[in-house]
Amino acid sequence: MADGTTVTVKILDKEYQVSCERGEVADLRQSASYVDDKMREFKEKSTVIGLDRLAVMVALNIANDFFGESKKIESVASDHSENLKTLSGKLDQALLRIKKSAT
Repeated sequence: MADGTTVTVKILDKEYQVSCERGEVADLRQSASYVDDKMREFKEKSTVIGLDRLAVMVALNIANDFFGESKKIESVASDHSENLKTLSGKLDQALLRIKKSAT
């Protein structure tokens, strides 16, 4: 890590030392806060015993949310791609008509 730093983050009142690039400190703190919130939320709602099991369950839930959002984004991107192809085809046809009428 060329321009790295060590940051202390707190999750469920336990401190962790994490290395990251200097420009990523704010993102790391935001991520740690998000994980802390999810851990506390899941701990209150579930009967999972043990920090390791709780962490795995929260990680799986976060990964599931991530993949769900990724699929939505892919779907929207695919729709936009199809729309662009359609518009491009229409533009090509219009340019062909203009070219033919000019000759």
